[in-house]
Amino acid sequence: MSQAIFIGLATIDIVYSVEKFPRTNTKVAAKSQEVYVGGPATNAAVTFAHLGGRAALVTAAGRHPLSHMIREELRKYSVQLIDLNPDFDEVPPVSSVSVDAKGQRNVVSANSSRVPAPQTGPQTAPQIAIDRNLLRQARSVLVDGHYMPACLAWAKAARENQTPVVFDGGSWKEGTGELLASVDTAICSEDFRPPGSSSRDQTIEFLKRAGVARIAITAGAEPIHFFSGETSGTLRVPMVEAIDTSGAGDILHGAFCHFASAGRGFVESLAEAAQIASESCRYRGAREWMSARPTTSAASPR
Repeated sequence: MSQAIFIGLATIDIVYSVEKFPRTNTKVAAKSQEVYVGGPATNAAVTFAHLGGRAALVTAAGRHPLSHMIREELRKYSVQLIDLNPDFDEVPPVSSVSVDAKGQRNVVSANSSRVPAPQTGPQTAPQIAIDRNLLRQARSVLVDGHYMPACLAWAKAARENQTPVVFDGGSWKEGTGELLASVDTAICSEDFRPPGSSSRDQTIEFLKRAGVARIAITAGAEPIHFFSGETSGTLRVPMVEAIDTSGAGDILHGAFCHFASAGRGFVESLAEAAQIASESCRYRGAREWMSARPTTSAASPR
């Protein structure tokens, strides 16, 4: 059973299903309302665990009553929690998500700004501790750029330990340039734009110059553009009748880590992860798809 460590955001997601998104200064009645635990690193960790691996999540949960939802969710899916700020007693990050009849979504989120970031030196927030024993067991480490000091510390330690580091690039954040120095694989959304980049090709060139060996740019249902050494090209994303795209990108990252940790190649891991992420869009939220795909043991290397 492979081990992976995921560093980044955990949120409480309030999801509304609506026929269409409201215009300015209007109201719409939701067809349904659900509450989930989400966040890029969290959804990826849960996906990895569901597919048969052992996952650890490094995030800030705290001790507010809403934080118990995060802890219970992680327990349910057997994800180990490493809490960056266990004494934080205010409301954790909360996201408001609206999903329309086409499966498209709008998100308003406080993200990691809700919780004081851990530090690498003497500060008011807790300092970062690296679990070296856990890191030695890990086959991969994923960072999503939230709680950047923690992402930097764990990614640097992973690089020193020769553990592959995967970067989930949703948007450029302060510290991302430094983080890329420890990244082996970057899987970024079409919206990810480094400073001075205004196109996908410029983003790929920036990442290559930063020393990232394997790069993929996703764009929802559009083909995935990838680069690895002398190999580059596109991967078709399987077409499905989407009900909800929430968390699909996070699921792709978690599934990629699962297949890559099991010894699959970069492109093969991407293709299999895209299949799972696409299938997840046929269900609501970031968990319902799991009921249709039973837990499996780690895939065997080919």
